[in-house]
Amino acid sequence: MPFVVAIDAGTTGVRSLAVDHSGAVVDSSYREFTQHFPRPGWVEHDADEIWAATRATLTEVLGRLAEAPVAIGITNQRETVVAWDRHTGRPLHRAIVWQDRRTTERCDELAAEGLLPLVRARTGLVLDPYFSGTKIEWLMRHGHLGHDDALNLGTVDSWLLWNLTGGAVHATDPSNASRTMLYDIVERRWSEELCQVLSVPVEALPAVLPSSGRLGVTSERFGVPAGIPVSGIAGDQQAALFGQACLEPGMTKNTYGTGSFVLMNIGDRCPDPVEGLLTTVAWELADGTFAYALEGAIFVTGAAIQWLRDGLGVIGSAAEIGPLAASVEGTDGVVLVPGFTGLGSPWWDPYARGTIVGITRGTTRAHLARAVVEAMAYQTRDVVDAMASAGGLTVRELRVDGGAAVMDLLLQLQADQLGVVVARPAVSETTALGAAFLAGLAEGMWASPAEVAATWRLDRRVEPALDRTQADADHRRWLRAVDRSRRWADDT
Repeated sequence: MPFVVAIDAGTTGVRSLAVDHSGAVVDSSYREFTQHFPRPGWVEHDADEIWAATRATLTEVLGRLAEAPVAIGITNQRETVVAWDRHTGRPLHRAIVWQDRRTTERCDELAAEGLLPLVRARTGLVLDPYFSGTKIEWLMRHGHLGHDDALNLGTVDSWLLWNLTGGAVHATDPSNASRTMLYDIVERRWSEELCQVLSVPVEALPAVLPSSGRLGVTSERFGVPAGIPVSGIAGDQQAALFGQACLEPGMTKNTYGTGSFVLMNIGDRCPDPVEGLLTTVAWELADGTFAYALEGAIFVTGAAIQWLRDGLGVIGSAAEIGPLAASVEGTDGVVLVPGFTGLGSPWWDPYARGTIVGITRGTTRAHLARAVVEAMAYQTRDVVDAMASAGGLTVRELRVDGGAAVMDLLLQLQADQLGVVVARPAVSETTALGAAFLAGLAEGMWASPAEVAATWRLDRRVEPALDRTQADADHRRWLRAVDRSRRWADDT
């Protein structure tokens, strides 16, 4: 049976998976890589280590399968910036990760100069250090990159594609380009105006090619088997939207990963900017089909579980969070706002910080664990409420995935807060599935998006069970805690 290999290059590790025609994962391999924190608020990765993890996992999967894959698809952590020498293939600086906050003050300066309306109109984004543009500007100023024709700039997908093709292809897709704060999502090209504002050399940026379509073929130059088409690319959240078969306008998914990302397919027309939300490119198919998405970006959800484990020692492993949180009926009044790196949608406050309120002598580690899980549901409701207030963009069902989605407690809390059905698919690796589907579509493994959608299978469907009056009261208490966390680190 034919299969596609998806490379899922996430924030903490790389997974390569083989996916068959039914959408089943038939083999996988995973490698973590190092997280570097050179200063408070700074987060970096070694791009060579990311590539080494990619090469190792890809080689393992290919070595265990009887035949070559139809294609390779790539999905990746978004906004993270890599700079490298196109002649030597060597990174010129550590990759600056999407979580990094070093350009917060620069974003404030740009806002004071009146640049926000331009950024909103051209890119659908906001002025926040989350996005790639000010990261690239920082590298150009402080990274000693040079300005000659040897410089390549890109996100992680571009770095992997360049290595897979032996340096033959420097490209990205619109879903990743739309996260850089440099891409005009209406004109569908790099914005020379914004590149000039941020001193980014356009010639160093990758070509923008369709998310589904042959981008190149693998080369043995950097240690991978030759001759395999690389035919799909999408940023991780857009790939999850595709992998969840949210192919019609109005369909919505949430991924509970390191952060959480709510995306709603809004079709092929780019809307005006929506307060508190991002407009992003969902994908472009080989036949020219183009889709946009509204997005709410929540910076910390699963990362709060890691903090309970590694920072406080409240749990010994991430798997303990669900049973521990379910061991109590509620938080006993404790609310935890995980603003560790600021707050994303709909607040966009880089100066917010983590807050725990309502602690008493009766507070236990189980209450803290449950407060972390409840925070995931509350933050998602904040985003969905913003979508609703934007003009009737009602979520009728939420499809969920990501590591925390295995918790039935979280699904029930989410359904109760939203008042809608929450659906978990049978295959949880939806990000990788999206990359596989995009690559397989380009090479004819699936004949159409409708055939892709037919592979989606339900694992669990959860209906709301909590009285709306109580759900709204709980959410109001959450908002009071959010208010206390906002602008905490603003010394002015």
